[in-house]
Amino acid sequence: MSRSARVIWDDALTSYDFGPSHPLAPVRVELTMALARDLGVLDKVEMAGCEPATDAELSLVHERDYIEAVKRVSADGRPDLRAGLGTTDNPAFKGVHEASALISGASLAAARAVWEGDAEHAINVAGGLHHAMPATASGFCVYNDPALAIAWLLAQGVGRIAYVDVDVHHGDGVQTVFYDDPRVLTISLHESPRTLFPGTGFPEETGVDGTAVNVALPAGCGDSGWLRAFHSVVPPLLREFGPEILVTQHGCDSHALDPLANLMLSVDGQRAAYAALHRLAHETAGGRWIATGGGGYELVQVVPRAWTHLIAELAGHPIDPATPTGEGWRRFVRERTGETPPLTMTDGRVPEFRDLSGGYDPADPIDRAVMATRHAVFPLHGLDPMP
Repeated sequence: MSRSARVIWDDALTSYDFGPSHPLAPVRVELTMALARDLGVLDKVEMAGCEPATDAELSLVHERDYIEAVKRVSADGRPDLRAGLGTTDNPAFKGVHEASALISGASLAAARAVWEGDAEHAINVAGGLHHAMPATASGFCVYNDPALAIAWLLAQGVGRIAYVDVDVHHGDGVQTVFYDDPRVLTISLHESPRTLFPGTGFPEETGVDGTAVNVALPAGCGDSGWLRAFHSVVPPLLREFGPEILVTQHGCDSHALDPLANLMLSVDGQRAAYAALHRLAHETAGGRWIATGGGGYELVQVVPRAWTHLIAELAGHPIDPATPTGEGWRRFVRERTGETPPLTMTDGRVPEFRDLSGGYDPADPIDRAVMATRHAVFPLHGLDPMP
């Protein structure tokens, strides 16, 4: 399906490190790249490096005073609570500006490659830091690289951009930046804010002309319910909006094993979502697709497999779920983490769902969540909220 796919990578991207006890451990992207390399996935893409985002680029989203505050923290490691650095979620550390700017630079490199036609698809697996706000760090995120990629594209003259966020947490930072901008459609599928950080992402948060879309799913939602919700909301909105470029965030913390959240997806269900977004990129955005990583805190069993599937999908060479992980990678996992690695690329699930066109059940909490979103935004796009 892909004419060309580019993976943005630099080993220094693992320097975004809040310390040994923090859930956002950089080993997760290290293991991802090692698995993708071991399975030959990286042989099917173009690899490219990146430079740190400049202050001018960061200021497309972030306030200058905030950037300067991050730099001061970066120089001496002293907390600045007004900037959100020095909290449990966002510990202060020396080099935080440089590490964060490099992640942003990687997402900007992905955006530039797609916009300039050097690649049809591009990905920054270390990115997806969607909680960062214009003037404060939040939720493990210092600079908001997906928002920066979108803002840069808008500055180049792109007229319509769609952003789809499948992280288990609401993509609140990206929504905030573009809440009043009708050029950007933000869609976030996440666990209900009643049970999970950041406490936002209700269906009634609709932005201007319905361009903020939120599907707040109940705790315990698994593959079939999640995919039913996705297909009931995302494809019709993308088709109606007609983006020039699709930007996606792929936090894999929706997995049942993730320690910080309460959805129950499998790697197989997540893989099905990646394939659906790939198809939609071609159908609605002329194939122009920019992807990032995101959350994901089961560092060995989930993140490496999920994002290796994502890179393979982006490359147009999906991996057979039954594929063994490979003894070389398993040995590396044991040496690097001391943990027992997964043996195959599947959780043994065959994700299936019932399409909403067959009717909905008002007693089902997933259907209630879907219909709340459709009623909130579909009429604003000229779409019938009823299935």
